[in-house]
Amino acid sequence: MAKKEAKAPAEGGAAGGKSKLKLIILGVVALLLAIGLSVGATWFFLSGGDKGAEPAEEEATSAPAKQPAIYQELAPAFVVNFNQNGRQRYMQVSVALMTRDQAQMDALKVHMPVLRNKLVMLFSSQNFEALATPVGKEMLRQQATATVQELAKQETGAVTVEQVLFTNFVLQ
Repeated sequence: MAKKEAKAPAEGGAAGGKSKLKLIILGVVALLLAIGLSVGATWFFLSGGDKGAEPAEEEATSAPAKQPAIYQELAPAFVVNFNQNGRQRYMQVSVALMTRDQAQMDALKVHMPVLRNKLVMLFSSQNFEALATPVGKEMLRQQATATVQELAKQETGAVTVEQVLFTNFVLQ
């Protein structure tokens, strides 16, 4: 009988431990829920409720939609030569112009011989060693973009071309 009486209090203590664990978990969940609600309410009231969504909708309706890009390949590819330390080096570059207005691109096509001449002069004036690096290629692309935009501004009165893109770049 002594064995049965000793087991009974041990089983009761285990049941009390489970209920305390459930109470602690429930308290932690309630605390986290309260913190979450207070942070959410604070954010809602400080942001002004639904007033923040209205200007964004107005901007979306008032801003003009961006036109799709139009690409104009300049064919044939540009080939220039360099004389580096008594050795002949060559560069071949295929160029595409990116614009968003076909009418302006058509106006610029009239001046294509001048544009090709300016690009050939720009490409042939470069340092071969600098063009071998990615930074040098990107600098050349930016210079070509500036040159084309300047010519477009002079001839058509508008910056027709957004970017000059190199679709093929070979150094030999």
